[in-house]
Amino acid sequence: MKPSSIAAALLALLVLTPAAQAHKRWLLPSHTVVSEAQWITVDTSSSNDIFFVDKPFPLQGLSVTGPDGKPAATDNLLQGHRRSVFDVNLAAPGTYRITLMRPLTVAIYELNGERQHQRGQDPQSLRNALPKGASKMRLAEVTSHLETFATVGAPSDTALKPTNKGLELVPATHPNDLYAGETARFRFLMEGKPAAGIEVSVMPEGTRYRDQQQEWTVKGDDNGEISLTWPRAGRYYLEATYSDELAAHPDVDNRRIQYMGTFEVLPL
Repeated sequence: MKPSSIAAALLALLVLTPAAQAHKRWLLPSHTVVSEAQWITVDTSSSNDIFFVDKPFPLQGLSVTGPDGKPAATDNLLQGHRRSVFDVNLAAPGTYRITLMRPLTVAIYELNGERQHQRGQDPQSLRNALPKGASKMRLAEVTSHLETFATVGAPSDTALKPTNKGLELVPATHPNDLYAGETARFRFLMEGKPAAGIEVSVMPEGTRYRDQQQEWTVKGDDNGEISLTWPRAGRYYLEATYSDELAAHPDVDNRRIQYMGTFEVLPL
């Protein structure tokens, strides 16, 4: 289904909302590859400078999938003033998928000739909370899907299997086996089907210390697959967005799902 002109306009408004445009949301693990079982710490925040804390991101919707495909233990969940933090128990050999999902409903409307927006969970509650005089109101589902990976010993694939729900990254190249100068292949699925032609932006860490973001964009093929050649070692932020009119709630006009992944690239 092709988005209508009204729905497309709403999505454009969401993209251009200053908070959405400026602040990126991310997970940052203290370790991505370890040789033996241990606890690691993961920070999450929303910031202009990638991987520098600024605004906390709620931990509701946190899940960690272990090498056996079952939930792994977390501890010390804390939302501070600048960041949220939690620990993950890497108790067994293999790869862990660390995911934080946050669904929201966003209302876009006009008030006194100016465009406004409010965020909440329930569409009806958002409608009821709109100020008197609000007009041209539209609703959208906006889901933030934050993700990163950690491995004990040899990498494994069980935790990497897709759930066929929402926008997902399915790595052809293992996410904890990335090296500078080499090319990785990732595939994006939407509800289990290829996200054909999806655009993915990639940004290396350290944006605070350079004049240019050094961000680049790649486009997925018909199978939703992208290829990334890492220019140097370090941590990278990856973001992809999928939009359509297939919102789950009948009162919502469309949906927008953002996938935001953190990857560590090692030197050869």
